Amino acid sequence: MFASIYEAARQSALKGPMKRVECEEVAQEVTNAAAAPLITGRQIAAAQAKEGESCEFGSLKYYGLCCVGGTLSCGLTHTMVVPLDLVKCRLQVDSAKYKNLITGFKISVKEEGFRGLAKGWAPTFWGYSAQGLCKFGFYEIFKVYYANLIGDEKAYLYRTSLYLAASASAEFFADIALAPFEAAKVKIQTTAGYANTFREAAPKMFKEEGVMAFYKGLVPLWMRQIPYTMMKFACFERTVEALYQYVVPKPRADCTKSEQLVVTFAAGYIAGVFCAIVSHPADVVVSKLNQAKGSSAFEVARQLGFVGMWKGLMPRIIMIGTLTALQWFIYDGVKVALRLPRPPPPTMPESLKKKLEESQ
Repeated sequence: MFASIYEAARQSALKGPMKRVECEEVAQEVTNAAAAPLITGRQIAAAQAKEGESCEFGSLKYYGLCCVGGTLSCGLTHTMVVPLDLVKCRLQVDSAKYKNLITGFKISVKEEGFRGLAKGWAPTFWGYSAQGLCKFGFYEIFKVYYANLIGDEKAYLYRTSLYLAASASAEFFADIALAPFEAAKVKIQTTAGYANTFREAAPKMFKEEGVMAFYKGLVPLWMRQIPYTMMKFACFERTVEALYQYVVPKPRADCTKSEQLVVTFAAGYIAGVFCAIVSHPADVVVSKLNQAKGSSAFEVARQLGFVGMWKGLMPRIIMIGTLTALQWFIYDGVKVALRLPRPPPPTMPESLKKKLEESQ
């Protein structure tokens, strides 16, 4: 399956207006020894690496380096905010003790010292590194693959739906990689005296509940992360497009790399605020579920009630807004550093422009 997706994803309907090759041109190119390879069923020439770029768009190297960027962006940023995440989780599972963000920090430091704020950093780093690899790498693949399935005109017209579908597909696999580490992290952070390290927690969890100890939170994790990621990518893509269209006083091509990264950071923060709101109730359920042995997601949600599922929203908005902005900044920064192709926001294909002109 992935082999066919990769082959199709070597082409991009979102890279810019796609060139349709007429039948006569195809016949002529077939006889030409220098003709570019074509994808079966679609008459589109393969993309070539441009001057100054380290690889061609859609190549195996391109997707591999995108995975590297995703690993760094998610692994580093989530590890940076472990103290805030720890207090947020404790607010969600024991609101009577940890009444608010400030009180939560004070109690945590008083009971365990400043070192205790780093509890769960190891499963956070490894888990979100694995998640970032799958999330960003598969998103790039699925986005191009789905664009090619529907064609360049529909890919432009329905690009928001395209971003939503690609990000949801990518996050499905990313959460399978994340789930074991997330379960261990929450257990360490919210169950007093259970374990202090991932190496201590993992064997203990396996002994008590078997393999399902690591995956019992997978469904609520999908419920939290898939809407979050759909919002994260779709909102980011459209915000970038809007910023260049309405806010930035010059075209993207005229902006320096530094100016482009500033736009990336701003769009990432805006997307992060919406992400936090959309995914927060499921996040509370995940935190409570991994603390409460033997409970189901439905039982936990019913116990919490509507109001209970919004506990800890403000610290999560701060955390996720900053997190998402930094992730996009690091990811785009890695692309710049590794000289990867960075296509501009999609533009209307010439064929669609002609159709609109004719209809008028």
